[in-house]
Amino acid sequence: MAKRDYYEVLGVSKSASKDEIKKAYRKLAKEFHPDKNKAADAATKFNEVQEAYDTLSDEQKRSGYDKYGFAGAQQSFGAGGFPGGTNFSGDLGGFEDLLGGFFGDGFGFGGGRQSRRNRDKRGSDLEYRMTLEFNEAVFGVEKDLEYRRKVRCEKCSGSGSKDGKTQTCKTCNGNGQVHQVQRTVFGNMQVSSDCPTCGGSGQVIAEKCDVCSGSGVENKLETFKIKIPQGIPDGVTLKYAGKGNAGENGGSIGDLYIAVSVKEHPVLKRKGDDVYMDMEVNPMQAVLGGEVEIPTVHGDVIMEIPAGTQPEKVLRLKDKGGPKFKGNGKGDQFVTIKIKIPTKLSKEEKRLWEELQEKTLKS
Repeated sequence: MAKRDYYEVLGVSKSASKDEIKKAYRKLAKEFHPDKNKAADAATKFNEVQEAYDTLSDEQKRSGYDKYGFAGAQQSFGAGGFPGGTNFSGDLGGFEDLLGGFFGDGFGFGGGRQSRRNRDKRGSDLEYRMTLEFNEAVFGVEKDLEYRRKVRCEKCSGSGSKDGKTQTCKTCNGNGQVHQVQRTVFGNMQVSSDCPTCGGSGQVIAEKCDVCSGSGVENKLETFKIKIPQGIPDGVTLKYAGKGNAGENGGSIGDLYIAVSVKEHPVLKRKGDDVYMDMEVNPMQAVLGGEVEIPTVHGDVIMEIPAGTQPEKVLRLKDKGGPKFKGNGKGDQFVTIKIKIPTKLSKEEKRLWEELQEKTLKS
């Protein structure tokens, strides 16, 4: 199913304030949370609402989304990271997080605790920082990424168990929950939380797998071919679902994020799909006009300098920019003319300039 526009998901306008976005999110999160809404599509709608809020509540992500759509929605990941990948939390929060600030985790919602327990088993996301050459970003490129990640243990199929057998957890006696009394402003309350020994499952492994030591995952060096789209802007982060770390004991797999940075060109600069540069010409070229060789992302071309060109005049080379990041066609190249005034003259050059000056004054 195609993704819906994030503003449409939350039912707010593109000019909505942070408070309006937060208010819409709270309302929809309560409406579609699977612990309260038993409709078949409730979980899907809840995740859709959560994803929209995660983007629009963050200024950097929202700016990237407004400019470049879903591909630009992850720009805040661009800072940091290092070759080989680095972990960061993949927990997206939920309805119980809205109540947790008031009552603490586990208060009154058994289903909410189960959702949190399942999320905590999810494998962590990975971030990789990739630097592209200027023209690689302009025209797109395929790259082989080699990185380490946690994958499900082949020997135990991710169960963590040597022989597949489990036994009742002695800490919680198999119910997955531990209880304690806490003093609150409302008096003493019994608060439940996931058992720290079994993680809320009520069962523990009888004998751990000798390869993964009971975690259900092992480290593996992976090679992944990445197709970078043409016209990708500097600072955009690409998401590859299911390419992160596998969760322990059969938990779901995290995602891989590629934070893209683009090297500067010695002459050319990009602004969206267009390319800009400065071009120095001597006074005679500016006055009389002529042809000059200009570098572009498509190779060197000959550009005509009109007679009488003034300093800072901007000339346009149609379709000499990069391919459009979204849609068809190409951008343009804009050349700003800089007049280079000589600082040293030979005797002959000085005589000629003086003759020209004399004739100009007489005219």
